[in-house]
Amino acid sequence: MTRRMIFPLLLGLVGAAVLIALGVWQLQRLEWKENVIAEIEARIGADPVPLPESPDPERDRFLPVTATGTITDEELDVLVSVRQAGPAYRIISAFETDAGRRILLDRGYVPDEAKDDPRAPARGVTVTGNLHWPDEVDRWTPPPEIDRNIWFARDVPRMAEVLGTEPVMIILRTSSEPDPTVTPLPIETAGIPNDHLEYAVTWFGLALVWVGMTAFLLWRIRQRTV
Repeated sequence: MTRRMIFPLLLGLVGAAVLIALGVWQLQRLEWKENVIAEIEARIGADPVPLPESPDPERDRFLPVTATGTITDEELDVLVSVRQAGPAYRIISAFETDAGRRILLDRGYVPDEAKDDPRAPARGVTVTGNLHWPDEVDRWTPPPEIDRNIWFARDVPRMAEVLGTEPVMIILRTSSEPDPTVTPLPIETAGIPNDHLEYAVTWFGLALVWVGMTAFLLWRIRQRTV
């Protein structure tokens, strides 16, 4: 080995080690994400319980609950894009329970053109779903257009203030009196990104390419010194 080969060799070894380490890290992230998804799926699919008196956004996230009451005609419409349906609106209604509480009910979506179609109130309805406090608001989220009833995120505290409810939302899964005009969008794990395996393959592939390029460079250097 010539002195001119030492630096390329060290660079090749260090670069390969970094890329391999990134690939291993992604595999560790994959295991973590799969465990998280499994926990969420188990929680979502558990037997529903009565709506807690004081739900906690962390402790009770995704908690399956059931409640009976009245779906009022007060609603807020959230602009969304639904796979295989295109532009649509989530219908967030005020729900009055038989126990005298007012909470938010995410009933599902309607097509864009059906946004302003009338939806009759429903009494004596038993709804089953999951508690959720969606984290959809960031610095780039446009403010709601109150006059047109168009929201761009499910902002639970602000929606609760507008509709005069508790800052508690049930994402509907089933209803004893389903509304044929609204399609439920229950909580599921399909929308949770889990691309760590693809990232790991990418890093390991780059490591292989890096080793190959290093070997080729060393071969070229050796050929020139022969």
